Amino acid sequence: MLRREGWTASRKQIQRLRRAEGLLVPPPRKRSTRRGVSTGLPTQATHRGHVWTWDFIADATVHGGALRMLTVLDEYTKEVHVLRPERRIGSADVIALVKTAIAKHGAPEYIRSDNGSEFIAKDLQQWLTSENIKTIYITPASPWENGFVESFHSRFRDECLNREQLWTLTEARVVIEDFRQEYNAQRPHSSLGYLAPQHFAAKNPYPSSGYAQARQAGPSLRQSLPSLTPQP
Repeated sequence: MLRREGWTASRKQIQRLRRAEGLLVPPPRKRSTRRGVSTGLPTQATHRGHVWTWDFIADATVHGGALRMLTVLDEYTKEVHVLRPERRIGSADVIALVKTAIAKHGAPEYIRSDNGSEFIAKDLQQWLTSENIKTIYITPASPWENGFVESFHSRFRDECLNREQLWTLTEARVVIEDFRQEYNAQRPHSSLGYLAPQHFAAKNPYPSSGYAQARQAGPSLRQSLPSLTPQP
């Protein structure tokens, strides 16, 4: 972004600033066994709509009210399809939010997640099976296996949550959606040739015979969706 504005900046200069701020790598945690049953092999996304990843991040409004946010992003284009704050989010809410994303972007072939209770719930598993979406569960306590969403959450916390005073749930929804739109449309990514995710996605459409494109046209993914009820 500095170069886009006409400044001269190198990677080593930015690295020196990071070291000066004392940014550290967290220590490793004890590993556990998987609880969710994967229906697909661990795979690296090779095209748009190939692998989505999802996870939760938590915060709070100024007076201590809980904020729980579901993130869904495309591992290939780095587009954030869902970034929704609620007081509480259960498996039914997860399904409703992902249905909205699928109606707009098409269904992924795979979806990667941790072993959180919302992601291994029976109703969610049944819905994913009905939509022919394969699941990839990471090893518990191994967030690096879900590195794309973890990387996004780190930037999201640094560039939004830690900078904003969010007083109400409504304010949080507005501020966070503004961040999502800016992240998708403006923020450059080195892994995308310093393009913003939406610009990269525009240059990389779904494969002509791709799964996601075919699923996007499916009538079952175009149903009207129930709105989530805000929690006090």
